[in-house]
Amino acid sequence: MKILITGATGFVGKRLCNELQNDNHEVYVAIRKKTESVVEKIYQFEIGDLSAEIDWSKVLQGVEVVVHTAARVHIMNDSVVDPITEFRRVNTAATLTLARQAATSGVKRFIFISSIKVNGEMTKPNHPFQPDDAFIPVDPYALSKYEAEQGLLKVAEETRMELVIIRPPLVYGAGVRANFASMMKWIKIGIPLPLGAVRNQRSFVALDNLVSFIIHCIDHPKAANEIFLISDGEDVSTTELLRKVAKVFGQKAFLLPVPITWMRLVATLMGKSDVTNRLFGSLQVDSSKVYELLGWKQVITMDEQLKKTADAYLNEKAL
Repeated sequence: MKILITGATGFVGKRLCNELQNDNHEVYVAIRKKTESVVEKIYQFEIGDLSAEIDWSKVLQGVEVVVHTAARVHIMNDSVVDPITEFRRVNTAATLTLARQAATSGVKRFIFISSIKVNGEMTKPNHPFQPDDAFIPVDPYALSKYEAEQGLLKVAEETRMELVIIRPPLVYGAGVRANFASMMKWIKIGIPLPLGAVRNQRSFVALDNLVSFIIHCIDHPKAANEIFLISDGEDVSTTELLRKVAKVFGQKAFLLPVPITWMRLVATLMGKSDVTNRLFGSLQVDSSKVYELLGWKQVITMDEQLKKTADAYLNEKAL
């Protein structure tokens, strides 16, 4: 197939391009500048910053499937004056412009990589999110993704273009950055962490699994016009995750069983209560739909992906 990937230099997009090319698809990528690093022998289109003003007509010629991974990502300390306007400009307006032009150009299927934040920030233990949960987020990033989904559903209703929405939780794998990379750093250098008594449950998705599922959705007939939640199928607590990471590094995690109530109090006094939600709160997703409807199976376990992630981390540090 002739497939267009946006966000091809990103964490998910770059790996997706590799796998699609290995499967002998004709891969086109939309990137800011042609100097950006992408897989060799892939057709590149320089589009600049993602916006609603882009003319996609030349890029979309002959394209059968669009996989839209590009986005303005969630930012902890956003410096812009009006975050919601900026998120909407990129994640909502630019997405819908691309989708409308894709439908006009005859694209058969549009795959949108959304976020589990559309469902919410936390779940009660053993009450995972479902694909059809009704919720309108207030977080600027999540709201922009939700509004993009709603607009895409209307485009799909008004045209013949099929839509697939995928909402992943935190994605980890070789080259992961941000909080996950910081956690690996803390564990590797043996910093004592007061996280030895956290009993929450959180879903994650390995990069290998997410990319495999995206490819599975490219031409599966039953994926059309569906919303999917995807995870590794193995929910773990923050404490368990830290121990797993330590194990793949070949060492023991130095975790202190500090009461969560104490840590929440300190975080609140420091103005960091949002951090405690991610460390102590549960966020589980029900991925049964991807198995029952599409017959997809995980290609890697959490322990195997953590080992690959740790090896890549060590190789990068060595270089």
